[in-house]
Amino acid sequence: MTTTVVLGAQWGDEGKGKVTDFFASDADMVVRFQGGNNAGHTIVVKDETIKLSLTPSGVLYPNCIPVIASGCVVDLGVLMSELEMLKEKNIDTSKLMLSSNAHLIMPYHKLLDELIETKLGKNMIGTTKRGIGPCYTDKIQRQGIRVQDLFDEKIFEEKVSMVLEDKNEIIKKIYKGEPLTLEEILSEFNSYRETVKRIMTDTSLLISNAVTEGKNILFEGAQGTLLDIDHGTYPFVTSSNTTAGNAAIGSGIGPRDIDKIVGVTKAYISRVGTGPFLTEQENEVGDFLIEKGAEYGVVTGRKRRCGWLDLVSLKYSVRVNSLTELFITKLDVLSGLNELKLNVAYEINGSEVTDFPRQQRVLYDGKPIYKTFDGWEEDITGTTSFEELPKEAKEYVKFIEDFIKVPITFISVGPERNQNIIR
Repeated sequence: MTTTVVLGAQWGDEGKGKVTDFFASDADMVVRFQGGNNAGHTIVVKDETIKLSLTPSGVLYPNCIPVIASGCVVDLGVLMSELEMLKEKNIDTSKLMLSSNAHLIMPYHKLLDELIETKLGKNMIGTTKRGIGPCYTDKIQRQGIRVQDLFDEKIFEEKVSMVLEDKNEIIKKIYKGEPLTLEEILSEFNSYRETVKRIMTDTSLLISNAVTEGKNILFEGAQGTLLDIDHGTYPFVTSSNTTAGNAAIGSGIGPRDIDKIVGVTKAYISRVGTGPFLTEQENEVGDFLIEKGAEYGVVTGRKRRCGWLDLVSLKYSVRVNSLTELFITKLDVLSGLNELKLNVAYEINGSEVTDFPRQQRVLYDGKPIYKTFDGWEEDITGTTSFEELPKEAKEYVKFIEDFIKVPITFISVGPERNQNIIR
């Protein structure tokens, strides 16, 4: 039995979809423990590309139970669309389980998300406008609507009516938006009730029983470490804890039930939206990485900002997650670059800093200190062992491993689920 957490070590978009799919092939259960449909996973199976933003990757395996746990926020409209899409691809979704304690993203959350970003203008956070932040806000303010509330129609209507009255005042008077009607919201959510009834359960108990029974369980993180609400580059972060500690909290199990924590990093680094990014390459190198790496957001389609891998932030990710190993993705994208760089420290006010700074201003004013490596020309997408890689690629990977002091156990050399080197 193993319980494994897989999460992003950067700002998300590290290729976690492929990695979770890789581990899910041996899993009895795959648990999504935080976030909502603001992060997408792309999985390539032969000629088929499947994009999921809410449904756990384990849904692709007939013997695996996919679980959306209580730490998530759920847009039921999106979930229904994904289930329909999977059904059209002849993928069985009957084993999907949804926590009765998960909070629902309501129409007013999505509207407020958009209105708030618009009002912020040039100071916008860069959210996906999917209502994630406003939903988590209501959860903390104890005025959220949970999945289980759907099944007491009177209570559901009372709760939504009370919150909507409040939200419409904000929408109209502060943001000059159009108010929403209670009738439209009730009509929409009434249409979800039958499907939700089939998949709703106490997922904490479900997962705990699986642990007791010695099942293989995979905990699937969304976004990445540097987007964690407490430990990321605040305020340019998501609205939940993306780090490993929340795998236990968001799933409803204890931390002693977790065996392995696998961090996922690209061989370079990318970021969607605004916020500091010291190693960003706004030049031909950045353009090369964007185009060859197909760096466009799964959920929004936004072009990702790309740059050299930052080992200072990666070492920080190792620390705050207590990573036991690392999975490097997209090493093949670097083929064709004559020169590669790894950031090993920051220069801040004339001093060299080797630990990730906690003050936001420093991340704007600092300068990266690079170690330079020779690149390689060979196409490595067909490589099946570490020894077969070009000498330059092996040196690049070994330096990362030595710097962060965590073993790199897997290397992805292409988008297909079988294009991996296992060390």
